[in-house]
Amino acid sequence: MDRKIRVLVAKPGLDGHDRGAKVVAHALRDAGMEVIYTGLHQSVDEIVAAAIQEDVDVVGLSIMSGAHLLIAERLMTLLKEKGAADRMVVVGGVIPQRDVDPLHRLGVAGVFPGGTPFTQFVDFIRANAPVRN
Repeated sequence: MDRKIRVLVAKPGLDGHDRGAKVVAHALRDAGMEVIYTGLHQSVDEIVAAAIQEDVDVVGLSIMSGAHLLIAERLMTLLKEKGAADRMVVVGGVIPQRDVDPLHRLGVAGVFPGGTPFTQFVDFIRANAPVRN
């Protein structure tokens, strides 16, 4: 039997708005994925440690604070340093269009601004997640 896609949904930094992250987590679960939600106010170090400990395929960041470029850069660097660069990273939240290409250049696979239909990010993850056994 194939293993379900495992997704870590995280809220980095001081951002205290988690309704969107919880809705996304439920949508991913409803789509048959296994979801680990880390809760509010996670440091990048904590997120990477959880991604490794939980052996996830995808790290999803929900960012409303505007610090998405700095957070993504730190996360991608730390994943590489910890030997976990094979995890796919997706970012959602308040993401201006001008920041989509810079996020992709950092190695973020998918960028989903607020209002993205659930089917779009679910289908993206299904098509691109590097499911490891």
